Amino acid sequence: MSVSSTGGHLHEGPPDTKLDRHVLMIAGVVVLGAIMSILDVTVVAVAQNTFQQEFGTDAAGAAWTATGYTLALAAVIPLSSWAAARFGTKKVYLTSLVLFVLGSALCALAWNIGSLVAFRVIQGLGGGLLMPIGMMILTKAAGPERIGSVMAVLGIPMLLGPIGGPILGGFLIETTSWHWVFLINVPIGIVALVYSWFVLRDDEETTKASIDIVGLLLLSPGLALFLFGISSSAEHRTFLTPTVLIPAIIGAILIVAFIWHALRAKNPLLDLRLFRNRTLSISVVTMTLFMIAFFGASLLFPQYFIGVRGESTLTAGLLLAPQGLGAMLTMPIAGKLTDKMGPGKFVLPGIVLILLGMGVFIFLGADTSYWILCSALFVQGLGMGMTMMPIMSAALATLNNKQVPDGSTLVNVVQQTASSIGTAVISVVLASGLAGSMQAGLAIASNTAPDKLPPEMQNAPLPQSFFESAAEIFGSTFLVAVILIALTFIPAFFLPRKKIQSPLVEEDMDRAPIIMH
Repeated sequence: MSVSSTGGHLHEGPPDTKLDRHVLMIAGVVVLGAIMSILDVTVVAVAQNTFQQEFGTDAAGAAWTATGYTLALAAVIPLSSWAAARFGTKKVYLTSLVLFVLGSALCALAWNIGSLVAFRVIQGLGGGLLMPIGMMILTKAAGPERIGSVMAVLGIPMLLGPIGGPILGGFLIETTSWHWVFLINVPIGIVALVYSWFVLRDDEETTKASIDIVGLLLLSPGLALFLFGISSSAEHRTFLTPTVLIPAIIGAILIVAFIWHALRAKNPLLDLRLFRNRTLSISVVTMTLFMIAFFGASLLFPQYFIGVRGESTLTAGLLLAPQGLGAMLTMPIAGKLTDKMGPGKFVLPGIVLILLGMGVFIFLGADTSYWILCSALFVQGLGMGMTMMPIMSAALATLNNKQVPDGSTLVNVVQQTASSIGTAVISVVLASGLAGSMQAGLAIASNTAPDKLPPEMQNAPLPQSFFESAAEIFGSTFLVAVILIALTFIPAFFLPRKKIQSPLVEEDMDRAPIIMH
């Protein structure tokens, strides 16, 4: 936005929604970090069976390589707003990259499952700050007028990570070794470090604000315990077990206590007063429902292709590529036009496309044509590109520069929590449906191709009727995801369907360009 000064009056000039060279260079920095962080989650998920074989552990032990990373994310994300204000976004971002790359290198050197989990925690401490700090840097550089365009850039790794991860993970494990699942991050991380050092600018000012100790002691362990409990449900295939309920309930109590504290504290760890902003509140509710459904459904696609259709991990990843292609077509267009026309005009039709695409999977069979499924994934991808990032744009576009750190942190806390809930809910629904057959349950729920099962199971052929039954169970589980997506319509209906006005307030006036006449 440009502001002209004439006779003591301010006149708003035409908004500039084009991304200049500097913003694009910063976007490159943030995308590199996001690619490493997001791909790492899905790549490690593919390697779970390999970890069991290499380290002589069971599924629960191997699962801690994912759980430890998630808990580290949950513990460190709430710190991002304070860390950015205290040390500056550039220093925090560079430190995060160093921790992530160091953790990746150490993971490749792990000698047992315990050391691998410990090194994954180090990796998670870095990865947890990459997304929120990167979002802060990019949002401030672009300004509210271009938030949709920059969110579209950031959305590429967020949408393609769940698709590219299985492809990359399957390729690395099948052609090299499990070590490269982590070593691949080292050269990318070094490039990102050098690039960030030269491109990112030091913050104009930092504050010496003291950290909210009470808030930290409530939110970080509360979020970690809640996510640990929820994530444990996938292993136990139920929510009704002490291992799930006790940490989840304690975590929920701590989170509620933090909310009570944050609404009364002068300088809380995370300013929840942002929810007074109607557009942000609606966007967060929409985002929560959407993330639960999206990440839950993302779990089902590769499991169906591997467990029911007998495809390899690599082939399953390639079959998901049409979804990514669809998202890549609509995401840049929706991002740019969101800045001019408002997010509501894209989110609502995007949800319709997702429902049409995902709805096809309700009627899955054991031999449903791949042409039909890939076409449905493409349509779903078109909807994804029109939905996720405009929702995030709506959440951040009404914030001024002082509010961006808290807003970015809030968005990432919601995203991490919602994705864990979605994965847990869909996992439990699927596992309970497959409980009637132990062999199939092991093959499908553990993402194991039939030829990778133990010999005694490979020698026990299953009738075609079983695979038809398993496909129907997948269809029923997809129905749950479709219902969750449909519910997203309710809050999405209230998203702005016209251009969001920029929050040009006094603290931002100094930063706005002035055209003298």
